[in-house]
Amino acid sequence: MASRFLQHLRVAAVATLTLALVAACGADSYDRSDSGKNAAPAGTAYGPPGTPEGLARGAATDEAADRAAAGEVSTSERPVSTFAVDVDTASYGFARRTLLAGQRPAANTVRPEEFVNSFGQQYREPDGNGFSITADGAHLPQTHRGADDSARLLRVGLQTRGESSESRPDAALTFVVDVSGSMAERGKLDLVQHGLNTLIDQLRPSDSVAVVSYSDRASVLRPMTPVRDREALRDAIDRLKIAGSTNLEAGLRLGYDTARNGFRSGATNRVILLSDGLPNVGTTDAAPLVREIQEAAAKQITLLGVGVGSDYGDKFMEQLADKGDGYVVYVSDQAEADRVFVQQLPATVALRALDAKAQVEFDSNTVLSYRLIGYDDRALSSSDFRNDRVDGGEVGPGHSVTALYALHLRPGAQGHLADVRVRWQDPKTREPSELSQPVRVTAVDEEFGQAVAPLRVDYAAAFLAEVLRGSRYGEDVRLNDLRTIARNSGESQQVRDLDDMIGAAIQLYN
Repeated sequence: MASRFLQHLRVAAVATLTLALVAACGADSYDRSDSGKNAAPAGTAYGPPGTPEGLARGAATDEAADRAAAGEVSTSERPVSTFAVDVDTASYGFARRTLLAGQRPAANTVRPEEFVNSFGQQYREPDGNGFSITADGAHLPQTHRGADDSARLLRVGLQTRGESSESRPDAALTFVVDVSGSMAERGKLDLVQHGLNTLIDQLRPSDSVAVVSYSDRASVLRPMTPVRDREALRDAIDRLKIAGSTNLEAGLRLGYDTARNGFRSGATNRVILLSDGLPNVGTTDAAPLVREIQEAAAKQITLLGVGVGSDYGDKFMEQLADKGDGYVVYVSDQAEADRVFVQQLPATVALRALDAKAQVEFDSNTVLSYRLIGYDDRALSSSDFRNDRVDGGEVGPGHSVTALYALHLRPGAQGHLADVRVRWQDPKTREPSELSQPVRVTAVDEEFGQAVAPLRVDYAAAFLAEVLRGSRYGEDVRLNDLRTIARNSGESQQVRDLDDMIGAAIQLYN
């Protein structure tokens, strides 16, 4: 009898515990709390299973699961997207050269954000030294597979104020030039020499330049010299000769030593590495060099990478610049060299922001799910946004940074869509600043064909990148449609270049 009584107690206890767990799990599924931000949408009367309200909840849950399976993040699970800003464009330049040469770029060298950031955006400039925020968007084009009425494209744009050559601080630049055997290919060292001589003509007499070369070993061809002594600098550039293996480690170490010896307080101190990024002597792993570059960057010596050549070490150059508070550009021909060395570099030797990060917090009442296009290796946790010890991106004067989001709205969505934030440090004082701007659903209600031309170009460039890197999202578009969109989005040289790239891709991929 006692044994039967104890057995009944155990059964009752198990039943009670089971009911408690079911209730707890049900409560968790209805309200996944994260300081209240991930709760079910306000005003949504989700009721018991079988009721209309309960069916509505089930449909919303099923749709969220479908979006997650398609690679989008549910706002009920994670409403905040955070990333380090990136102004690199080397991936686009290298892909363009590769495609026009009749070859497919390696998938791991294709980064959609660098395709997008290669294009002018026409954002409003801020009045001060920080950023302006622009947020707009549109429906996805009808040619995009699965583009139902809830699908949207959101463009988040950050812009710094431009600066004239006369008003910027003086610059102390150390050129570290690869003269190893792999640089003998036409379009490498000859292009670098042309670009450097062109840049010397663009700099001010009060700027200063040093020249370091490296192959098996490194040597200083010219210590830090005022640009008013242009002939001495040109002589050093003309003495760059091909010889030996690629000891990039020796070149960078001597380059940073030279930059430290020529450091100018109050000036922009930068090491500019010109290379195909293919080390084969000394350290060929970027990690130890990255640590030294981080230390130098903390002492206000930043890094810029200029990549050249059809055989190009993209990953190595990318890692160096990302950890050196710098960025990477790629030069494929003389016209591109003139653009970079005449327009881009002289205007951006100064800095506007260090360790810049962006954050978009979506409103789960209106946004069902989202996907950040690109920035795969720049993603941060939400807690990193205000942690100023976490590395962000370097941004110069007149730079724009663009992030594209593919997202799905909830039925009948209206009102608040998201909050966009940007945080950065002053290059001189390291004092942090932060800016925030709300975005409404109406910002993404434009039909795609009526959206501003830069946004349409961004879409074409981003999804060309998705095709080239073989992602599943590239299967949602057709290259011929992307080419039509590009052709209908302006007559600039940049858009014509994109048209040519897509045309070359059509020949290779169709």
